[in-house]
Amino acid sequence: MSTAIEATGLVKRYGRHGTAALDDCSFRLPTGRISALVGPNGAGKSTLLSIAAGLLRQSAGRIEVLGGVPGAARPKVAYLSQDKPLYPQLSVADTLRMGAELNPGRWDAAYAARVVEQGDLDPRARVRSLSGGQRTRVALALALGKRPELMLLDEPMADLDPLARHELMGTLMADAAEHGTTVLMSSHIVAELADACDHLLLLGGGRIRLGGGIDDLTAAHSLVTGRGDLSRHTVVESRASGRGVTALIRRDGPLDDTWQVREPSLEELLLAHLRAPDAPALLTPGTTARTGRTTTGSAVSA
Repeated sequence: MSTAIEATGLVKRYGRHGTAALDDCSFRLPTGRISALVGPNGAGKSTLLSIAAGLLRQSAGRIEVLGGVPGAARPKVAYLSQDKPLYPQLSVADTLRMGAELNPGRWDAAYAARVVEQGDLDPRARVRSLSGGQRTRVALALALGKRPELMLLDEPMADLDPLARHELMGTLMADAAEHGTTVLMSSHIVAELADACDHLLLLGGGRIRLGGGIDDLTAAHSLVTGRGDLSRHTVVESRASGRGVTALIRRDGPLDDTWQVREPSLEELLLAHLRAPDAPALLTPGTTARTGRTTTGSAVSA
């Protein structure tokens, strides 16, 4: 299985004695996956994406992007930041021409223009006159027109209304499916992630705490309700429920018949782990970095 991004012991500190935004962060993202990057505010999601894009340098550790250092991979990588920087004085058409000049040999002018046209944008309109959603569409056209092998998206749809978000997400996912593009996308909208993504990286405390295929990770957990002894199992979170408890666990053997058991949804899985930052990490074999200075957590079958 080829690898789009592999990080080993990645550390990023801001300032000589600053708090580490990333601290011994290790993971592997296989190619062809559409991966959600999730975590609380300040978890280091934007920092990780910026390092992968070659815009920041790590303080320690190693990261490879498409088999090389991030800067060398830049022609094959498209990065869309939260603020979506565009030149406000340029027209939409001029912005796309700039994309062609910056990406010689890779630019798909017809496709970039089609992404813009789907939003009924006037090519003569200046960027400063566009709404937030329209600017997002132009920025996404620049990213997709590059025909990248890897797309790094930092909260790409945060400023859009639900309809525009649905339309643009559909455009992005269709392109990824057609061309086998690897996507790493941060977002706080769980429903959006569940519908669009097949892979998950949960970042907390500067490290990856959950990593792997979404189906694999949800199947590795059980949501149980009842009364009894759970000490032999890994309990991620437990809370009172009526006269018993409801707990998210990773089972180590069978449960007795007093427990009601079901597989958690992605939202239930994420919320439980976000509420329990000290829960043991879990990475599937395909997401575990091949080398590293520390163990990133237990593994389940991919």
